[in-house]
Amino acid sequence: MPKINLVLPDGSSKSYDKNVTGLEVAKSIGPRLAQDALAIDVNGKLVDLSKKIDKDSKIKILTFKDKEGIGVFRHSTAHVLAQAVIDLFPKALPTIGPVVEEGFYYDFDIDHHFTPEDVSKIEKKMWEIVNKDYKFERKELSEKEAKKIFKNNKYKIELIEEFNEPSSAYKQGNFIDLCRGPHILSTRKIEAFKIIKIAGAYWKGDAKNKQLQRIYGISFPEKKQLKDYLQLLEEAEKRDHRKIGKQLDLFSLHEEGPGFIFFHPKGVVIINILKDFLRKELDKLDYKEVMTPMILSRTLWEQSGHWDHYKENMYFTKVEGKDFAVKPMNCPGAILIYKEKLPSYRDLPIRFAEFGVDHRHELSGVLAGLFRVRAFTQDDAHIFCMQNQIQKEVLQLIDLTDFIYKTFNFAYHIELSTRPEKFTGKIENWNKAEKALEDALNKRKVKFKINPGDGAFYGPKIDFHIKDCLGRTWQCATIQVDFSMPDKFSLNYIAEDGNKHRSAMIHRTILGSIERFLGILIEHYAGKFPLWLAPVQVKILTVADRFNLYAKKIKEELERDNLRVELDTRTESVGRKVWEAQLQKIPIIINVGEKEEKNKTVAVRTLNNKLHFNVKVKDLVNKIIYNVEKKEESFKL
Repeated sequence: MPKINLVLPDGSSKSYDKNVTGLEVAKSIGPRLAQDALAIDVNGKLVDLSKKIDKDSKIKILTFKDKEGIGVFRHSTAHVLAQAVIDLFPKALPTIGPVVEEGFYYDFDIDHHFTPEDVSKIEKKMWEIVNKDYKFERKELSEKEAKKIFKNNKYKIELIEEFNEPSSAYKQGNFIDLCRGPHILSTRKIEAFKIIKIAGAYWKGDAKNKQLQRIYGISFPEKKQLKDYLQLLEEAEKRDHRKIGKQLDLFSLHEEGPGFIFFHPKGVVIINILKDFLRKELDKLDYKEVMTPMILSRTLWEQSGHWDHYKENMYFTKVEGKDFAVKPMNCPGAILIYKEKLPSYRDLPIRFAEFGVDHRHELSGVLAGLFRVRAFTQDDAHIFCMQNQIQKEVLQLIDLTDFIYKTFNFAYHIELSTRPEKFTGKIENWNKAEKALEDALNKRKVKFKINPGDGAFYGPKIDFHIKDCLGRTWQCATIQVDFSMPDKFSLNYIAEDGNKHRSAMIHRTILGSIERFLGILIEHYAGKFPLWLAPVQVKILTVADRFNLYAKKIKEELERDNLRVELDTRTESVGRKVWEAQLQKIPIIINVGEKEEKNKTVAVRTLNNKLHFNVKVKDLVNKIIYNVEKKEESFKL
């Protein structure tokens, strides 16, 4: 039997018989790996474990520890869900069932509206399918064969015609579904799953198309993983930023402006604190803050490429008969400012920062509080520099991002995304940009993952994914090197040789959308903001009216040091006033009564509900100021 060499992830190489399967490779490495194996990566392509490997290859056995393995597992569960629905509702037309960050979903065209009772029936039927241990069998199909099999499903026919290539399908039991794969070996591997919710969705996300019913689900290879996940969901529900935002009077949502946030005074306080924090750090790095218009002409967006590549996400208007667009991004405005002067190489790098408000069209079905909105503020920056300055600038941005995230005690991981299929600019410039980013990451000796083809249409990018206290990850910061925009807008500088040279351009955000970042903070802290971020840092409560004057003097003393203070002199009981202040999650509650007035002290209750008596106001102020300056997460007396 002819032999082939397979290179494993650790760089070692093993010899196998030609046409060995992924499962056989996993078994040769160890029984545990064979048990956990879900699919195999062969030369960068995901395939079934039953696929025969007929040439020398680089391989990786995928398990549930791998993102790709999770995707294969959950997409296989989506097929089980679809089979269960069709068994129970034969007239339902299955459309698509992809994996998403929070699990998977499957969309159905069905007149019947799914009910909670239906969910129980569907889950029961899914267990029947799992326990029958159906094999996932791959079938290669010509376009003609595929159309014959799916002739009664207009959605599948539409997809087949869009593929414009031979199709594949997967069969388990009596159910067959159009799918590129790969899939797990059999349904019995799915040990735990749950239907999470049902929602409406338009076919292909287009409101002009028919509305379908979407079933969301989650699945795991072990029951304990599902139990832990459901507990996480329960905790996340308690921390829902929409509920806490309402409770703390930070913001509100209104039908008159779907997807647009109405920030209340306390919410604005936090946003301004975040902006001021960033401004101080940017000042140290010689950034110059700019402001650019909200509405700009169609010709500018055509020149930038947004009109061709991003038009479906933009809002439009007419001014004196001419087409204008509300900006979805800030970069063209910064570019126009840069072009006002032809800088010398001595002037570079030029760093423009902007807290720009952007508008992007999102379908109403995906709007989610602060996390998915139609208008948001970016802590944006655009850096114009020479090509030999790129690495130094990217290094500075990596360090800045690291400092900002560590201030919030966020752990993070980094991903480098490279050229997508749909892109602008020259390939050689893309290659230069990708190398500059990779070299900078390597120089900082940070671990990162490469996402092939996931870059922006105008340039590759580094993305930072922060992890909150529940272990959820959020993509926030991004660093993008752009050789495309400088070419489109002829962005130049006078070089040392006296000639014009093309500028390089770097886009970056750290918080990303400030609205979204605030939502993350609310849930991360469960509304219990650290002292430096709290919209109200101190609340003073009086025991009786006769102590109001002393309480006002304390308030004035605290406010002289720019602390944010509220005074509650109502005739309610102290217990009720304390309870209401705790509901507002105010870090420091001060009680003022006869003993405190006599001794010129205060009684202090901290967020952990510990009481401290006979505290001198000056000592309290000094400790608060120190805590705020150090941006400590908790306050201790």
